[in-house]
Amino acid sequence: MKNDMKCIAAKIENLNGANDFVEEYADLFGLPAKKKFGLLLALEEAFVNICGYAYPDGEGEVELSCAGNDDVLTLEIADRGKPFDVLSLPDPDLTLDIMDRPIGGLGIYFIRTLSDSVSYRRENERNILRIEFKRSQENPAL
Repeated sequence: MKNDMKCIAAKIENLNGANDFVEEYADLFGLPAKKKFGLLLALEEAFVNICGYAYPDGEGEVELSCAGNDDVLTLEIADRGKPFDVLSLPDPDLTLDIMDRPIGGLGIYFIRTLSDSVSYRRENERNILRIEFKRSQENPAL
């Protein structure tokens, strides 16, 4: 399946356009509904974080790249914002009552647990979050 890429202004109001782009690719790839749910949730969490934190001094873009080969759909989410490895954050303490938990941290946890593989790299002044979903493998988190 061919790769597809889209650049979108890093503004929260553009989240629907990002979702539409990735969902269309996932449908063409044949990603099962539960996996697609995880993919779109991971996209939302990453996109919202970029909109809120990557470009504190002005506007920027989010580059979405979808690729599918064999059994794996890969989504890369890139930005030229502040360097930040989201995977360096610890998992939240899920033993705490919801009212006692600090705000934040669940989004990255969802990305880690809902995907089949996730990695981060800083390359050519860009943050690149790579998220993979296998079409045929069940994920117990879903």
